[in-house]
Amino acid sequence: MMLWLATTLLVLLALASCGLATWRIIQGPTHADRVVALDIMLAAAVGLCVAASIYTARTVFLDVAIGLALVGFVATVGWARVVDKGADQQGADQ
Repeated sequence: MMLWLATTLLVLLALASCGLATWRIIQGPTHADRVVALDIMLAAAVGLCVAASIYTARTVFLDVAIGLALVGFVATVGWARVVDKGADQQGADQ
């Protein structure tokens, strides 16, 4: 009963964070905000994979969660570098 409650809470919070991150991606206002929102969405996806693994008692979802976490980390670092270089170019142009 306690595991079911905790997993359900995890799913609800992950979905809520996806909704808030989507709102942040649409609203912005800066590119850095959008990159952070994408990172939040990936973290929520990892949480949903963990919840799916618990519900189904299959470990294949944990492999997917690990893959998502790795890809998300690399993508966030890449986007952060792009945003940083864009800010440097704007500073040099002014």
